[in-house]
Amino acid sequence: MDILAKFPPQIAVSSRPGAQTYTLMPGYYALHGQRSGTDVPAPAYVINEGKVGVFKGSPDPAIVTNAPDKVSPVYLLSPGGSPAVPTGLVFIRFTDGVEVGERLGEIKKAGYKVAETLAYAPNAAWLRAQSGNIADALAGLKALEKIPSVESVEPQMLMESARR
Repeated sequence: MDILAKFPPQIAVSSRPGAQTYTLMPGYYALHGQRSGTDVPAPAYVINEGKVGVFKGSPDPAIVTNAPDKVSPVYLLSPGGSPAVPTGLVFIRFTDGVEVGERLGEIKKAGYKVAETLAYAPNAAWLRAQSGNIADALAGLKALEKIPSVESVEPQMLMESARR
């Protein structure tokens, strides 16, 4: 089974109308976390201070078997053309006056849990899929958008640093 087939082929950058989109980038995959051993190929490039490697080709079946939650596809931002890698975190923001704590039941029902609250913004939080799986985090975005008073839902995507 192709582990990357579980991921959506296209994702909106934001739930706001007219948002840019991320589209699967064929021929690339990402490995999250530290990699070691001689059987790990050299990445095409690394992001997030070396914690995520982007590779050409398809992931080795042994890596997929041993750490399926560490493998994700690479998306391409359109328009713009920048490669982006999902982290599994999703930012949610409710309208002013609606705190995240008021919607915990709906968040759980949508398949997520709060990963981090924001003291400066009680109406916003970072979420993670209850399974901890990156594919599940991306697959449930529409369910989050349907929660009453949601203003914005955005998956966290990492991109290669731009050089100045």
